[in-house]
Amino acid sequence: MNKFWGVDADPTAQGRIKGAKPVAVLDIGSNSVRLVVYERHARALTPLYNEKSACALGRGVGQTGRLADANMAQALNAIKRFALVSRMMRVGKVFILATSAVRDAANREEFVSTVEALMESEVQVLSGEQEAHYAALGAVAGISNFAGTVGDLGGGSLELSNILNGNDTDGQSFELGVIRLQDDSNGSPSKAASIVRERLKDSVLSKASKGTSFAAIGGTWRALAKLHQIVRKYPLHMVQHYVVSAEEMLEFCGEIVGASSLKGYEGADQVSSSRRELVPFGAAVLAEVLKAGQFKDVVFSALGVREGYLYGMLDKREQAIDPLIQGAEELSVLRSRSPAHANDLIEFTGQFLAVTGVQEGSEEARLRTVACLLADIGWRAHPDYRGSQSIDAVAYGSLSGVDHPGRAFLAQIIAIRYDGPKSKAAASLVKLGSAELTQRARVIGTLFRVAYPMTAAMPGVLPRIRFELDDDALWLVLPSDLAFLDGEHLQNRLETFAGVAGFKTARIVVR
Repeated sequence: MNKFWGVDADPTAQGRIKGAKPVAVLDIGSNSVRLVVYERHARALTPLYNEKSACALGRGVGQTGRLADANMAQALNAIKRFALVSRMMRVGKVFILATSAVRDAANREEFVSTVEALMESEVQVLSGEQEAHYAALGAVAGISNFAGTVGDLGGGSLELSNILNGNDTDGQSFELGVIRLQDDSNGSPSKAASIVRERLKDSVLSKASKGTSFAAIGGTWRALAKLHQIVRKYPLHMVQHYVVSAEEMLEFCGEIVGASSLKGYEGADQVSSSRRELVPFGAAVLAEVLKAGQFKDVVFSALGVREGYLYGMLDKREQAIDPLIQGAEELSVLRSRSPAHANDLIEFTGQFLAVTGVQEGSEEARLRTVACLLADIGWRAHPDYRGSQSIDAVAYGSLSGVDHPGRAFLAQIIAIRYDGPKSKAAASLVKLGSAELTQRARVIGTLFRVAYPMTAAMPGVLPRIRFELDDDALWLVLPSDLAFLDGEHLQNRLETFAGVAGFKTARIVVR
């Protein structure tokens, strides 16, 4: 098998990548304590286990200077369970990161020593600048070629960094976390907005290039993004790489801040109980940040300090790997009948585009490669559900390095590959992309339907088959020893494909 990034399968690992050693990050924040176990330490991180406990360690730290005993006890109880999970999952290394609440607390040494004893690993108490740095790396890891400003909003602090050419600068930390703001403003989101405005006067936002993007990281901002999707009836409930214009988000944040003190904001019942009271304070912070930086839009990132920390440990060669292609190849290895067939499919579809003169940019070629890798991941399902189940894996899965139009494009291809060009399985996602992308998805999806009857998803056949053009006719050329492939089923698939691709006629030729 040709390997993209050295991914192979282990039949004894119960659906896991061969040789993968789990790695974990225990993130001790001001609002929650979270353990994430990843399948392996790679460019594309796949969570094996993800659990948080809302302990509110940062509650009252700004006033008392100490972690409250009850909150510490709750956090330590959760960490005991996380230690057991790490042992049971045979995690190779657990990285423990503590942020604002712990670093600001006078009694942090007592808490840290207890955590280290439970986890049998060192706790790294990050400075504000370090937290800003790793948050920036998290955004870079998940959003290709991001340039702009990154903000990571936690319970105790807000970290800001400017990013250009994949490098972050001017990392700053501010005591503007949502729990701290709730305490400092006596529970008033509008008063919190005034506090934010005052404290950000001399921030890196003044150095941000006007009209660039702002990347928003953190649980409260993720909750805000999900709420926006629900209220605005957005068809894809996926926070990663969700983009909203600054103008629209400012209006939305204003609605939440203004309504929360009266009757509660719209959609509050859709927000988790641990975040519900904090969302208005997150909205207040985001609104003031967008105003101060004069950004064109906000892009939400589900990847932050945890992923940025692991990304920063990779060497430059590994950092340069495309996470979308690596993640798609892992799915291909784990779920396809023959992962090597994807390589043939990449060549086969590329040859058609070249012969027919269809122009393909680098991003379009990248997405076509990913579509080929994912084309056979649904074969185990019942035929009636292969399309819908594959769409779920593609559009709503943990793949990173792809925006929402890209997810919609891939989902449409997979839907058509399984259900035909009349498939409505991905219809709700169509509006996320352009008409040109939708048509290209239809062409590639129906082309897949030509390929599979000839190969049964096995490699070695497609490299011997090619397309040719004869005026307005499309020819599928078979070698003489494969002439028996010319049957009614293949002819029907080819004619359907020709109609979708805009050819008047199509025929099978044996040479």
